[in-house]
Amino acid sequence: MAEIITVVNQKGGVGKTTTSVNLGAAFAQLNKKVLLIDIDAQCNLTTHLGIKSIHDEEDPPEGSQFKVTAKNSIYELLKGTKNIKECITNRSKNIDVIIANLLLSAADLELGGIVGRELILKRAIETIKDNYDYIVIDCPPALGLLSLNALAAGNKVIIPVQSEYLALHGVRQLLDTIDQVRSIYNPTLSVQGVLICLHDNRKRLARAVSDTIRAYFGDLVFNSVIKTNVALAEAPASGDTIFEYAPKSSGAEDYMALAKEIIG
Repeated sequence: MAEIITVVNQKGGVGKTTTSVNLGAAFAQLNKKVLLIDIDAQCNLTTHLGIKSIHDEEDPPEGSQFKVTAKNSIYELLKGTKNIKECITNRSKNIDVIIANLLLSAADLELGGIVGRELILKRAIETIKDNYDYIVIDCPPALGLLSLNALAAGNKVIIPVQSEYLALHGVRQLLDTIDQVRSIYNPTLSVQGVLICLHDNRKRLARAVSDTIRAYFGDLVFNSVIKTNVALAEAPASGDTIFEYAPKSSGAEDYMALAKEIIG
């Protein structure tokens, strides 16, 4: 049975998608079978992995490297027009993906009248979770219906935070939301860890914020830290994971260390 990891923080730009992609890729490198789910209408995980939806009407950005075309997306799954098996696209060895597309931006409104709308993803995953070791869900930067579906479906939560002054703002609200989801929808949900991302140890402020995060959250903070790394920023433009783009980079080392910490 898969460990289902929801990567969430309502603050944008903290490393959610980078973590979802490269943690999943690290698991795959360790010969684990992985399903990555993009439930963000910005489709960043989908683009990062070089996957194109057949429903995309806009031309891709110049220089984009698309490796795979996906027929169905998380939108069709949530709407109930396709089952979850029809929405899974194989990306590479040990990595399957359920992509997002721009239609997802209207999902909150379109699903508003559906009874049990918060549990659509959870019920779908139940039918395929035995096929994977890890399922990683990349959430949007908001605590709306899409993130609620992801939290209701998961059993572990990873909260990426940036080692900057505003990093802790909103995390308490997120933890309160997780408590509410646990009490109403998902009693097995727990916080696996707070992950310090985009960390530059050369900066005194970054070191001070990192110390504050560890003091505040204690044992919830992962030992592994994701340091600022140029290769991590460059990999999405090539449609690659960090292990495909720069397997010997510090970014690859950091995400492999995180994967081993989680498995261990």
